[in-house]
Amino acid sequence: MRVDMRDETIYSKGPLFEDPYDSGVFPIYTSVVYGYIDQDLGLAKLDDAGRVLKYGRESNPTVRYFEKVIATIEGAEDALAFSSGMAAITNTLLLLMKPGLKVIVPYEVYSATVRFLEVLREKAGVRYQLVWPSAEAILEAVDRSTSVVFLEVLTNPTVKVIDLESLVKGIDESVVIVVDSTFTTPIMLKPLKYGVTAVVHSVTKYIAGHNDVVGGVVASSKKLASELWEYRRVLGTIMSPFEAYLAVRGLKTLHLRFKRSCENARAVAEFLEDHPKVEEVYYPGLQSSPYHDLAKKLFGGQYYGGVLSFKVKASTYQDTVAFLSRLKVIRRSPSLGATETMAVLPYKSVSAFIPEEARRKLGITENLVRLSLGLENLEDILEDLAQALS
Repeated sequence: MRVDMRDETIYSKGPLFEDPYDSGVFPIYTSVVYGYIDQDLGLAKLDDAGRVLKYGRESNPTVRYFEKVIATIEGAEDALAFSSGMAAITNTLLLLMKPGLKVIVPYEVYSATVRFLEVLREKAGVRYQLVWPSAEAILEAVDRSTSVVFLEVLTNPTVKVIDLESLVKGIDESVVIVVDSTFTTPIMLKPLKYGVTAVVHSVTKYIAGHNDVVGGVVASSKKLASELWEYRRVLGTIMSPFEAYLAVRGLKTLHLRFKRSCENARAVAEFLEDHPKVEEVYYPGLQSSPYHDLAKKLFGGQYYGGVLSFKVKASTYQDTVAFLSRLKVIRRSPSLGATETMAVLPYKSVSAFIPEEARRKLGITENLVRLSLGLENLEDILEDLAQALS
């Protein structure tokens, strides 16, 4: 199901979300408890999924409203919101784990995801395999013991593009595919239409979009969401009502913010590609990118993401750090997807978990800089990069 992000009707209150005051913005319900006597006699409040609304750790009307909006945008049957992006990932992986089976993960994923798989291996004997970020490498690694493939279609930090369509077509239906779509957002890609099992977002990033929310969400079938709800209930990882309210607010401008971020990223990538102090630029929106044609096919040719990476011509890691320290408009931060442009050095931060040999093969070296483009005036961003590179 395609949903135009400009269609304001997806934010309006439906019959499942009635407000006695008919408020223009869906209210924040902070109550921990709700009236509950007996479900069989009809003396209990049920949400639209048929679950009893009785305790805030299990369900909340504001959170449920956010979930329904996400499900609509992603074309999913249902969605569940969590206290963080990692809570969404860990709950999902815990649900999908089975004794004796393994998880396949490309090298370039969020580092905390790999760290959690290490914990599962140490504590529960779960097996996982890191592979090159491509559909071909993932398919080659799949065997009879594979239970889950977890990937980011637009990789972090060198923004390689994994051919999701080829991957789904080539993999056995018994293998669960989970896509972390934080980088791509529902604007660029709706993975469920390709047949993946579930889509995960760090709401902290583009969806909320203002560096003031920590949250996560999983969009999937009703069956998986129902099973996942039990894990969230007992693990206590539901999103807070206020975070859900802010996330809904963020969604209302997602298409505008993401468009500006992508436009800035493409312009910056073109500027850096021609700069004498830049060694290489990684961005699928560039005609020179080996992933450009694939990105155009998967993402529709309008957006290529708001994140890029580039290598400065620096002889030492300290030289790259010096470049970063000279930035004045661009913030030095390991996050992304907000209104501010942010820069980070992945080699010793977001990619430090990757073995040294693999890092270098992937292009993650001491002089690599990752940029998440915000909404500032483009000329201010370009001038800041120019003065720092000079």
